[in-house]
Parts: sequence; C-alpha cells; structure tokens
Amino acid sequence: MVDDVSTDDPGAPSEVVGIETELGPARAHLWKPAQAPVGRIVLGHGAGGGIGAADLVAVRKAAVAAGWLAVLVEQPWRVAGKKVAAAPPKLDIGWRAVLAALNRRPDFRRRPVPLVLGGRSAGARVACRTAAELGATAVCCLAFPLHPPGRPEKSRADEIALPAEAGIGVLVVQGAKDPFGSGPDIEALGLPGVEVVGVEGDHSLKKYAPVAEAVAARLPGWAKHV
Repeated sequence: MVDDVSTDDPGAPSEVVGIETELGPARAHLWKPAQAPVGRIVLGHGAGGGIGAADLVAVRKAAVAAGWLAVLVEQPWRVAGKKVAAAPPKLDIGWRAVLAALNRRPDFRRRPVPLVLGGRSAGARVACRTAAELGATAVCCLAFPLHPPGRPEKSRADEIALPAEAGIGVLVVQGAKDPFGSGPDIEALGLPGVEVVGVEGDHSLKKYAPVAEAVAARLPGWAKHV
C-alpha cells in the first residue's frame, strides 16, 4: 500500500529551479532519490490548482520511493500568481522551456534512463501533446479531461491518441465520477496503447492512495525502457 501523504504541502524538494521562458518564469521542483535514479518522471499541474494536488503529491512520493527522480513543474501563469490558466498553446510553450532547461542539467541526463511525462488534467493534456517531440518513454495522465463537463461532443480524444500513435504507452488514472469523462468513456475510444485504470472519486482524485498505487505498479515496467 502507498503511505498517506500531506495534501496541503508537497513536501520539501531537493531543489527548486527557476526557469526563464518567453511567458515569464516557471519553476521545476526536483525530488531526488537516495541513489542514482532508475528513471525520471516529470509532471505538470492542472488549470485550477498547483503542485500540491493530492494525486500529484502521492505519485511523486511513490516515484521517489521507487528510485525515480521526480519533477513537478509550475507553469509561468501559476508562478505569476494568476488564477486563470493560460491557453493550451502557451502551456506547451512553458512546458517545452522547462524540459529544455532540465535537459541541460548533467544530473537530469547523466545516464540514459527512461523519461515519463505526465500531469493532472490540463497538465496531462500538455504531456500528451508534447510526448513524442520530447522523447518520452511513457505518458502518465491523472484525471485526463476528455471533454468539458456536459459537452461530450467537444472531445479531446485526438490529444490522448497522439503518444500512442508515436508508439508511446499511455496510462490514464481516472475517477469513476469524473464529469470531464470517466474511465469507461476513455476505454470506449478503443485507442491502442492507452491503458485506463479506474479509481473512486471525481476529477479531483482526492482519494489519492489508489492513484499512486496504480502508477507505482507500472514504474518497474517503465524503468526497463530507455
């Protein structure tokens, strides 16, 4: 079982790196394992919250316990103290700038280990859109917003299909009562390479232990791919 973690504070990172982007400063919070990392997992936050979200904290903790370097990324709009997220193209710009800066760090690219990209909600969308170009081994989506609430015709299935089309596996951990689309809704798309794990809860995924357990169970498999 995954240990409980604080939902109010993501815990003290090993290092916080300020990164300049064309949209303003972003921040990368790094948690380093005790030994050389077996993999790297980089996660972005949603449009309505930050890196202290319960599911992100729990997944970060599980990854570090498994020997992974975990990075939680704060988008420029969040660092600037704004309450409304930037448009999707701007989120991609900020995300790319952070990954480029991390890749210049010797401790991030010291040896060839897997790179898993992901995030919750809007952060999951960003990861799906950029996974192929950024060389991801896999994508980890927490509460992927398949469509706006009550608007299934506004499907974002094309985004979640992008990594799979590039041969990159996608894990989706989805709440059974998520108004942005449930696990069965995503499974019904029939996308090859997309694995869906349903858990209790809605879009917030506040019952975070099953979320972390689902990700932790797949870390060993991801660690084998470089």
